[in-house]
Amino acid sequence: MNTPEQKLQPVTDHATAMTELAQSIRLEGQHRVAENALAFLKNHAPFNKMQAAHLQRFAEQAKVAFYPAGSQIIGPDAGNVRYFYLIESGKVQARQAGEVTVTEYSILSLGAGESFPIGAVTAGRPSTNIYTAIDDVFCYQLPAEDFMTLVASSPEFNLFCTQYIASLLNQSRQQLQLQFAQRASEQQTLNSPLAGIGSRSPIAVAPETSLRTALEIMSKADIGSLVIAGEDDKPVGVFTRSDLLDRVVLAELPLTAPISQAMSTSPLQLEEHATAYDAMLAMASKGFRHVLVTDAEGRLTGVVSERDLFALQRIGLRQIRQTIDSAQDIETLQQATLDIRQLAFNMLAQGVGAEQLTQFISALNDALTRRVLQLNLENHNFDGIEWCWLAFGSEGRDEQTFVTDQDNGIVFACNDAAAVDALRQRFLTFALDVNKDLDRCGFTLCKGNIMASNPQWCLTLDEWKDQFSTWVRIPHSDALLNATIFFDFRPLFGKFELAEAMRRHLLVQTQSSPLFLKAMAHNALDVEPPLGKIRDFLTDLEPGHPGKIDLKKYGSRIFVDVARIYALATGVHNSNTVQRLRLASQRLSIRNDEINAILDGLNFIQFLRLRHQCLDVEPGAQGDNLINPDDLNELDRRILKESFRQARKIQSRLKIDYQVN
Repeated sequence: MNTPEQKLQPVTDHATAMTELAQSIRLEGQHRVAENALAFLKNHAPFNKMQAAHLQRFAEQAKVAFYPAGSQIIGPDAGNVRYFYLIESGKVQARQAGEVTVTEYSILSLGAGESFPIGAVTAGRPSTNIYTAIDDVFCYQLPAEDFMTLVASSPEFNLFCTQYIASLLNQSRQQLQLQFAQRASEQQTLNSPLAGIGSRSPIAVAPETSLRTALEIMSKADIGSLVIAGEDDKPVGVFTRSDLLDRVVLAELPLTAPISQAMSTSPLQLEEHATAYDAMLAMASKGFRHVLVTDAEGRLTGVVSERDLFALQRIGLRQIRQTIDSAQDIETLQQATLDIRQLAFNMLAQGVGAEQLTQFISALNDALTRRVLQLNLENHNFDGIEWCWLAFGSEGRDEQTFVTDQDNGIVFACNDAAAVDALRQRFLTFALDVNKDLDRCGFTLCKGNIMASNPQWCLTLDEWKDQFSTWVRIPHSDALLNATIFFDFRPLFGKFELAEAMRRHLLVQTQSSPLFLKAMAHNALDVEPPLGKIRDFLTDLEPGHPGKIDLKKYGSRIFVDVARIYALATGVHNSNTVQRLRLASQRLSIRNDEINAILDGLNFIQFLRLRHQCLDVEPGAQGDNLINPDDLNELDRRILKESFRQARKIQSRLKIDYQVN
């Protein structure tokens, strides 16, 4: 007779066998899902370029989910996104929740091989879109934590996700353009290539052509300029009506002489693919009135004049530059300041990027500053003395926005030690007049008195060198603060060689002083991007401004500080932040995709600063760098958060490179 235990044994064995069978079937099913996923991934970007180990991890971690037609896959009400979705088959509709302000589209259809919602799963927040199955849909669902691991481990997948976020920058600029569509509707975009602007059949003559013949050609064609080109159609010079007065009439040059004796050599040239903006910036920087357009081989294909660019703008470059160059008083320059702002406003509305726009503002402000200096030199005589007016800070970096104060100084040479103080006093009197006039033109006096009228910043070349050496040798807090201002300098007027001598000395000092660079790195890491662990942003960091973020202090400054350190460490002569990062990254072997993502972050923060200073203030009011992220649309919030992540990323690299705890 069987005992109860013996009767129970077959049942137990059967249950165990069924459990093992179910587990075997489940494992077999998972194996088949992984195999199918692997085969699918290899047919779609960016997975088709990823390493086998990363693909295998995705295939093993992802689960297949089915959504019948008409069902909602995910939406804002579902809370923080827990999965990255990759569509295996079917169609998914992405529809914006609420008011249409997030992207340039309100409804988007996604198909096999497309994924969502990258921004939300990266940020660990709810989706801003509602994703609905249009027909029966199968998706691979990768848990958020596995998604982040894949982003960190796979360069190809990281690049895909980074480019996805960076591509939103264009959408944001397009939104801004839409806001100004009515205002800018009559203006041709400054992003237009030079191939479609100006004269496409320029008249050119050979260098040996006589002046009489050249003038007859100009008169008959009713043109104000003539290109001189060789037999290979490559331009070698330009002759204008102003050259006629200065180089022919006043110089008493006979009309039988070849035009090569009267032409301006080394004319400004740009290739056809360059934009109207490029031509405008070049003219503003160098004072040229014509740009010769060439093909890739350097052959002449067109001419763009200031008049052509003037036609693109209600307030034109020619008008502003002529106003500045011919100004006989400060009142005229005050109006030019307003015109610069209006022209920059138009460029912003047309979608010109932050890097180009800040350089353009700086170029015109440089011209205005030089004119202020020239007007004041009429009352101060420094003939025979070598000296140079220096720009520091944002002006020294070619990164001025609409809100800027003065940061300037003077370097001069004096071989007679006994005469230094007397000469310095003359420069201080001159600088005080200049500082006051610049203030009248909208460049407010520096609250920290970092101006050429301060004896501390009106120094001989040797004194500047000694000052730099002292700061590097003894990097106390004041020295590090001064380094963040005075090490970003460039010459604006006078003998530029003095400024270059300062820079060479500075780079020799910093490259041989790792302790100073480490101290600067430690100082640069004191300010962190305002990213919250629970909220998207920390908005309580500025006393007296609750709910706001200082985009300069907690945004662009981080990139600027890191760029300065890497530039000083690698011997980069440039002072511009973007140029510093690009050149230093090459010398530090930082990947192009990595540095491009970082620069995208910097440029968006700068773009947001410009837009806020230009649009979010009352007419005539002074703007600031304080923004309320709640006032941003969801697209700009998303990009701003990613931009701050890029700031954190470059800080993390700096921390590792200089072993800062």
